[in-house]
Formats: sequence, C-alpha cells, structure tokens
Amino acid sequence: MARKFKKILFSKPVVFAMLAGLLAFILLAAGFMHFIFSGLPPVYEMEEYTPSLTTKVFDRNNRLIHEFSIEKRSMVPLEDIPVDLQNAVVAMEDRDFFKHAGFSLRGIFRALIYDLSTGRAKQGASTLTQQLSRGVFLTQEKKFIRKIREIILAIQIEHKFSKREILQLYLNEIYLGSGAYGVKSAAKKYFDKDLSELTTGEAALLVGLIPAPGRYNPFANPDVARQRRNLVLDVMYNQNYISKEELEKAKQEVLPQKPPVQEDKPGQYFIEIVRRTLEPKYGMDVLWKAGLNIYTTIDIDQQAIAEEIMNKKLQEYDEQVAKGLGIEIDPNDTEADTTQTPEEQDATPKTEYPRLQGAFMVRDVKTGAVRVLVGGRGFDESKFNRATQAKRQPGSSFKPYVWMAALQKGYTPATLVKDLPTMFYYDGKNWHTFDENADLYSLDLAKQNFIASKDFNVWVPQNYGGKNDGWITLRKALEKVAVNLIDAVGIKETIRVARKAGITANLPRVPALALGVAVVEMDEHLAALTTFANGGIHTDNYYIERVEDANGRLLEQHIPVETAEFSPQHSYLLINMNRLGRNIAGKTGTTQSHRDMWFIGMTPHTAAAAWMGYDDDTSHENGARFTGSTTARWWTEIMEQVLKNEPNDDFAVPEGISFAYINPNTGKLAMPSERNKFLEAFISGTEPQSF
Repeated sequence: MARKFKKILFSKPVVFAMLAGLLAFILLAAGFMHFIFSGLPPVYEMEEYTPSLTTKVFDRNNRLIHEFSIEKRSMVPLEDIPVDLQNAVVAMEDRDFFKHAGFSLRGIFRALIYDLSTGRAKQGASTLTQQLSRGVFLTQEKKFIRKIREIILAIQIEHKFSKREILQLYLNEIYLGSGAYGVKSAAKKYFDKDLSELTTGEAALLVGLIPAPGRYNPFANPDVARQRRNLVLDVMYNQNYISKEELEKAKQEVLPQKPPVQEDKPGQYFIEIVRRTLEPKYGMDVLWKAGLNIYTTIDIDQQAIAEEIMNKKLQEYDEQVAKGLGIEIDPNDTEADTTQTPEEQDATPKTEYPRLQGAFMVRDVKTGAVRVLVGGRGFDESKFNRATQAKRQPGSSFKPYVWMAALQKGYTPATLVKDLPTMFYYDGKNWHTFDENADLYSLDLAKQNFIASKDFNVWVPQNYGGKNDGWITLRKALEKVAVNLIDAVGIKETIRVARKAGITANLPRVPALALGVAVVEMDEHLAALTTFANGGIHTDNYYIERVEDANGRLLEQHIPVETAEFSPQHSYLLINMNRLGRNIAGKTGTTQSHRDMWFIGMTPHTAAAAWMGYDDDTSHENGARFTGSTTARWWTEIMEQVLKNEPNDDFAVPEGISFAYINPNTGKLAMPSERNKFLEAFISGTEPQSF
C-alpha cells in the first residue's frame, strides 16, 4: 500500500503540477516584489532631499522683511533643537528609535491584529523612520501595499543614514498644523518664539500635536490640548527624561490662547514687485519652495515712516473734504472692524465719503536703488500699485524736460522768454500760433472767427490766476505757463529730451504737452527727472541687489547700467533753476481741475516722488482745492525723516560753470548797488555782457 502511494505521489503529472505551481508562485512573488519596489524612490535621493523651504526676503540692511512659502517650513540642525523636544518625540512616537532597524515587529503585529478585527486600516504603529519615509516619499493613504513599501524604505533609510540624521530630518519635516511644517515654524506659529526659547511644557504641546494637529490645536480645543500635553509630560517622566519637579512645573504652564498677532508689515507693494520679477524667471516652485535668499534695495525703516505719514495726511485731507461736503466721519473708522464677521461688517452702516489715494517713492540718485515704494493706502485694501502701474498726468512736473530742451538750444537761465497770451489753432494736421503780439482782448476777438468752424480748434492758455508778466527770465518762467517756451524750442525737441531722460510713455505732439497732459507712471517719471540730479547720467530703478540659493550660491546680482544722456553743465543749470534750498531741487505739478497733485524733489544723493488724487479721476476743483504744494508738504514731512542721516551735501558744480549777479527782471548783469540782484549759474562764456 505504501509503495502504491509513493508511486502515485511522484507520478509525472503530479510533479509537473507541483513545478508549475511553484513556478507560478515564484512569478507571482517576483511580480509582486517588482510592483512593490517599482513604487519606491531610490534611497540615495534622500541624501539630496530638501523639504519645501521658505524663501526669505531681506532689506538693504540684511533684515528679514518677508517670507515666500507654500508650507511654513525651516530647516534646523539637530543641535539647535531643544533636547526636551527631541526627547518628547522619541518618548511619544518611537521609544525604541535608537534600537530598531527601521521598523517595529511588535507594532506591526499589533496593527495587523487591529486591522483584521475591525476590517479597516489603523493609523499609527509606525516608527519615526517609517513616518519619515511616508512623509517624504509616500502618500498618506492607509493601504497594505503602502505599508510594505514604507517598511522597506525605512530599512533602506536606516542603512544609509545615522539615527541623528534621521531624527533631524523628521523634526524638520513633520506637519504640526496651521500650515507649519517642522518644529521651528511651529514654535513661531503657536508661541511666536524661537526654538531656543521653548519651555518643557511648550515642547510637549508641540509633540502632542503630531497624531492629529487639528484635534489637539490649543486655540481650537484648549482642554483637549492640555490633556494631550500632560500625557506627553507624563510619558517623558515615566521614561526618565524629566524630573518630578520639572513635570509639575511644566503642567502649570498656561497654554497659548490665540495665535500671535500678525501685524501689517510695511513694504507689501515692494514685495509684490519682487514676486512679479522673480516668479517668471525661476518659476513658482523655486521661488516658493526652494529657500532662496533675496537681498533687496528697500530700507524697511524708511518704508514704515513713509507709509505712516502718507496715510495720516491723506486721512486728514479726507476729513477736510468730508467736512466741506457736510459729512461727519469718525477719523478712527478707516478700516473694517476685525471683531465682526464679514456678514456683520456688510450689515454695518458706512458713511460714504471721497477717499484720496496716494503714492510715494524714494530712490538712490546714482544707482537707481529703490529705498521706499508706497503704492497706495493699504495693500490689503487695494493691490493696485499707483507708483508703478497708474498712468497719471504729471502737470507742471513735466516742465523740466521743456527747460532742458531750451538749455540745449542755447538758452540760459537769464534768457528772456515770452509770458504773453497766445492763441494756438489746429488746422487738422498741426498746431500754429496765431498772433503773438496781440493782447488778450484782441485775441478773444480774433478767436471768434474760428469758433463756428469744424475744421479748426482754438486754444488760448492762461497762467494760474490769469496774470501775464510780459517777458521774463527762463528761471522765473518755471512758475508760469510753459506753452510759449515749448512753441519756441519745439515740441519735437521736448519729446527727444524726455525720451533721453527715460520717458517711454506716449507723448502727444501738442503745445499742451508742456503742461503735462501726457500720462506717465511715477517710477518712470522719477527715474527720468533723477537723470538731471545725477549730472545727466541715467540709471534705471531696480529693486533686487542679489539672489542666492538655500546654500548661499549666487544666482544673480544687479549691476547698474549708466548712460550719459545730457551734459553735466546743462544738468546743473536745470537743477539750479529748480532749487528749493541749498541742497534740494524740486518741482510741483497740479493738473487741470486739480485731479493730480505731484511733488518730485531730490538731493545729490536721494530722489523722491509723491502723488495724491482719486482713483476715479475726480476733480478737487469744487472741494478742498489741493495742489502740488499740498503734496509737497507731506513729501517734506516724510523726507525730513528719510534724510536725517544723509550728508547735507550741495549739488556739485561741474567744470565749465561760472556765476554772475544778474537783474532778475531784465536778465542782464546787475549793478553792484542793486538790492534784488541774483547770483545765477551759466555755462562759461554765456553770461550776460551788459548791464
């Protein structure tokens, strides 16, 4: 009987079936292992792995002013992480961390039994190394296949890296809620502290967040968070990481009650320019995740001063306008009540009144480095940047381009120019002067012949106040209507000067160009006018000094490009005619119907522009009649602070400039006894020769 059984057992069909089954098993096992390993990344990638880092933005004095990050995260060496925090993590998450090879058989069997008994996957039962492998390379989906991959990868990680390296990466990678990845970001998010400042109780609270950051959040669930923190402390005590005295003291610590207040930081319009500049160049992933270090030109102290003063002055002007309109407003009611819900804010009655906007910009005269950029009264209120995006009429602040054209044509500051009423008419192709010798009354009569004609446009510009002084010096003419001068020197020449200075905006070929009827952007206008303060040398505005990667490697660095556009002599004459004091030159600008009010001023080192007006181009003519002089007042208040540490240098006098006393009424040399004589600058050889 036994012989017969043995024969049947080893018959060829049976052997063939066994071999086929074994082969099938091997193939299935191989396929399964291939499937498992094909989903694993090469472990060597861990050596080069860098979690998503925060990109930092610094001001000109290397102070941190902003961070770009998708995930709030920072990399910290293990030696900079408090020992209590390290111990708490090991005690709660993996007490055998320094003993196992990457996984715990006891934990796996415990989780397996739970899974089989409940019919669903159990969260947990993972070592720190497993959690790290899952957090770095694998998904959080709780599947059996992922668990196998997690264990295999954990074993590879343990083989490749030391325990200290694994713990360091884990503490920098772990998600702790509220957008905070890693313990450094979490310390800032929950306590507004650096890691070195954390107490034992605070370290325990952070570690308690790991399994369920939302559930154990101290702001949302303080009682649950306290219980969880105390559990962590008890475990630390039981494992001899802290003493009884330390345990009791840590349990008495008060939990944080609300997130640290995030103050509105100055310079948000500037930061947005940095983002728009670098994001297209490096891509979103690099800017927001690669931990770049961006060193900018902004002076954050000056920026804060400018924002505060501008907002304060514009609020005062708003109140003046409202008072003139018979509207009573609460000066403190300038922003939404943050204690109300959005629905409550919408339901709260609001007093409607005109709201001025403003812009302010400061740059270095020689290099073009932008130190201050205020694009409006609040970035959260309106992200539209009125310093770089708005196109507004510059008014009389456009005059320097006309005057430079005159100087280049041979005029001197003492040259007499016409300040008489002049009629301009348009014949369908060009503008022409009608009769420059006629008085205002006769011009009024003459223009009547053109009024009924559809083929002609007639324009008679007048000075502010309607007064004409006849023939006056080029210097004095800066205060008057400039259309006669642009008519004399040529619109084409004026446009050429503006282009050389740096204006790229469309400039209409009309006499009114001298009055600033073109529309320009503040940043371009300021850079162009600064050319004259820089001895005729133009430099573009710039915002970023250099960019480094997370390892300090230089990615880019700004190198100023200088172009000599005007002679130092002509530039000095123009600046000298626009002087407001010993070392400040400037020009106001007020457009028709007081829609735009400008002031642009500069020292030998610093130039600044200020603008105020309404976004909807509302006129001030019938309300509080603000002018460029109004803008100049808050420009001055800001610049008194900005310039307080700047040397009080005068504009350098270039070679080829001489000075002579002249009679400001005749433009001729002044007699020694004249009281109203004026010391005027000239290009040597062009001084008046007679009294």
